[in-house]
Amino acid sequence: MDKKTKPRVVVVGGGTGMPVLLRGLKYLPIDLSAIVTVADDGGSSGRLRTEMAIPAPGDIRNVVAALSDAEPMLLELFQHRFSNGNGLSGHSMGNLLLAAMASMTGDFYQGIKEISRVLNVRGNIYPIANHSMSLHAEMEDGTIVTGESLIPKQNKRIKKVFVSPTPVQPLPEAVEAINAADLIVISPGSLYTSILPNIIIPEIGEALRETKAKVTYICNVMTQEGETSGYTAADHIQALFDHIGEGVLQSVIVHNQPIDRGVRKAYAEENAEPVVYDIDRIKSMGIEVIEEDIIDRSKPMLRHDTEKIARLLQSML
Repeated sequence: MDKKTKPRVVVVGGGTGMPVLLRGLKYLPIDLSAIVTVADDGGSSGRLRTEMAIPAPGDIRNVVAALSDAEPMLLELFQHRFSNGNGLSGHSMGNLLLAAMASMTGDFYQGIKEISRVLNVRGNIYPIANHSMSLHAEMEDGTIVTGESLIPKQNKRIKKVFVSPTPVQPLPEAVEAINAADLIVISPGSLYTSILPNIIIPEIGEALRETKAKVTYICNVMTQEGETSGYTAADHIQALFDHIGEGVLQSVIVHNQPIDRGVRKAYAEENAEPVVYDIDRIKSMGIEVIEEDIIDRSKPMLRHDTEKIARLLQSML
């Protein structure tokens, strides 16, 4: 099938949930694009961001690895994290390579394109912005917290998040991808620190409101301490609406099967619990609820099943 006739699917997100989703989608006969957050300021990403004045590469690195068809050893090298070494400890090889390629090309996005070519990436990877940006949160008690890595550590309820500098200029190719899409997927992941940093950029929010594409949100299976403690699925959706307006989503995908008691116990130690999907409230928002068993039971930690999700999304095209 000619590339121009393939359905265009755009995934928006970051964190650990997005790569899981992309690993299944990359084998479908689609024109796939990933729009990825660059707001991370912790660990290796934060150090490179500060020292080299580039957008945070960590979430991009994980998406490159997910979409790559390179040899397993090469990908293992790309994802290798140094455990010792003066200046190297804590750094990921992939982050260093992305920083090096940005330095060689003089442009972060161009560096991503070159790394994608070298590692035989399927699809397009777009950083939400081609410059460094910072995430801030206003808590319900009125305090302002600056820094993606610090926000969940406050253990306060979040009222809203916003980014700086103002205005953040989104990558034009990211906006174009949304405008041309047939299906847009808001991926699972940390709601306030991985998902919202993308869509609160005004041009991105506007593109999502005006798109002719179907827009679906894959809701998290578990709550996250410091971000969504006590949240239902409808609360997740309301947070999206509070930041970019209602009418953006047509559907939400929720997990509808009980979670193993042992897994629940392990997550309870991190003050996380299953996300309840309050179906009547979601439907009252004008959103279709797609209920499916979407977790991978072969994994000790809760992860979405890449193949199940891929088949489900393909059925929506």
